[in-house]
Amino acid sequence: MKELVIDNLHAEADGLEILKGINLKINQKDVLALLGPNGHGKSTLLNVIMGNPRYKITKGAIYLDGEDISNLEVDNRSKLGLFLAFQNPPEVEGVEVMDFYKQMLNSHRESPISLFEFYNLLTSGYKEVELPEDMNTRHLNEGFSGGEKKRNEMLQMKLLNPKLAMLDEIDSGLDVDALKLIADLVNKQKEKGTSFIVISHYARLFSLIKPNRAAIVINGKIAIDGETSLIDKVDKQGYEFLHSEYGIDIKKHEQTKVNVLASCAFKKVK
Repeated sequence: MKELVIDNLHAEADGLEILKGINLKINQKDVLALLGPNGHGKSTLLNVIMGNPRYKITKGAIYLDGEDISNLEVDNRSKLGLFLAFQNPPEVEGVEVMDFYKQMLNSHRESPISLFEFYNLLTSGYKEVELPEDMNTRHLNEGFSGGEKKRNEMLQMKLLNPKLAMLDEIDSGLDVDALKLIADLVNKQKEKGTSFIVISHYARLFSLIKPNRAAIVINGKIAIDGETSLIDKVDKQGYEFLHSEYGIDIKKHEQTKVNVLASCAFKKVK
């Protein structure tokens, strides 16, 4: 990926406008810290980039290396190298983890993966994310702890090796050791050339993965796109400085919470 360009992006869900003119550019090897108060559109932005059908683009476009991907299905965006790790990964009853991973990999290949290669990938992957291999036979995320779900998301990232990985509060609910592991996995993926958009409310994760940029979302727009010093400023002062220093209204506009339930990740099987 050379660049992802978001041009004047407006999007709604259930008739409620959430994104109100997002302009943002992600360059190759960028690691963008996406900041902002709860409910102002950060997670919505990631879901719209990924193509969650719950959201409707009403204006603007998303360009990946010059190609308008605004109307592409989720699976096609994934094949182009986009990946989204959910804040609350859904439990999928009846789908074994191993079958899910195999289908996931095969959907990104011209020919099916061999059993030998698949076994080696999973063995090394489970070791790297520090999960037991016997989770292979469990149903996807069913009965997993919060930490196991987050590590499982990172294993998906490792197996897919995306061009752009979007992490939605991947650090929420993690203890110190798990947080360090997640950060190590992100840093290893960075070395492979993957770009990142990372949402977090905690400076600790950002101190470990070292973003090169930071942007703040307020009421469905990018209020500031700047240097990583914004992370420290938000951590120490909150978002009040946006009003006092820039005259930006940080009051949340009245809206209804949208429950996406990661609906873009799975299709009903008939």
